[in-house]
Amino acid sequence: MQTPITEFVEANGQRFEVDMCGGGKKLALCLHGFPEHAFSWRHQLPMLAEMGYLAWAPNLRGYGNSSRPVGVANYAMAHLLADVAGLIDASGAEEVMLIAHDWGGVIAWEFALRNIRPLKKLVVMNIPHPKLFARGMRTWAQLKRSWYVFFFQLPWLPEWGLARDGAKSIGDVFRGMAVDKSRFPREVLDVYRRNALRPGALTAMINYYRAAFRGAKPIEARVPGKLDIPTLMIWGEQDTALGKELTFGTEYLVEDFTIHYLPGVSHWVQQEAPEKVNEILRDWLQRQSAPKV
Repeated sequence: MQTPITEFVEANGQRFEVDMCGGGKKLALCLHGFPEHAFSWRHQLPMLAEMGYLAWAPNLRGYGNSSRPVGVANYAMAHLLADVAGLIDASGAEEVMLIAHDWGGVIAWEFALRNIRPLKKLVVMNIPHPKLFARGMRTWAQLKRSWYVFFFQLPWLPEWGLARDGAKSIGDVFRGMAVDKSRFPREVLDVYRRNALRPGALTAMINYYRAAFRGAKPIEARVPGKLDIPTLMIWGEQDTALGKELTFGTEYLVEDFTIHYLPGVSHWVQQEAPEKVNEILRDWLQRQSAPKV
């Protein structure tokens, strides 16, 4: 299997650090979540390249060595969507699939629903459809799981807490939530800790939540219609941040929808169960590309 390389791509007036694998005109653009990094797709990029994709995993704005604009407003959804559009345009791809987890999935859902650029396929992992997420956030069960979203609205205190002791809390987020903790040895956690300790990085990462909170609109105003792009959802059932019930009803919002639940797997699904995730993804992609009878 190919080993990813890291290059820089100019898009939407920003500079993105991108892990790349494969080649050709079919782009698989992998969007990471919080508090992650392009590194979180290390198990998927070689497999996607083997299947004939140009596989890109960018560090989103504010992460890694990508541009880190200052100010909450620079992390509003409109900018995040424009970043994805810019990356797609820069790739020169003729066919595009988004693969996304957590915050990357928030962006991917919006991108697909708004039809910012034509997509061939959508894959989301442990992030619900925005309408179902909005409905879930009106329940006490999900509000308790999402307490940190409200904490992140405070100035400076979240950054201070997460940066303490060499960003120990960042490592604890992964190991604490993981079921199979062997998937997160020290050398893996160190990638995420170093990422968080870059100057200004934690503020940028938390600004995603601040911008979303301040720019919130009624969900009906943000999400038009039913999604007609073939969509795969992979969900680790032992997610302590997002309840499985948030997935119920997605089949009524997406015309061509497939879901796979992985019992005994946490929120960090593509890192904690990469073999199973890759098997599901490969099988789904092969069936999607098979001639329709």
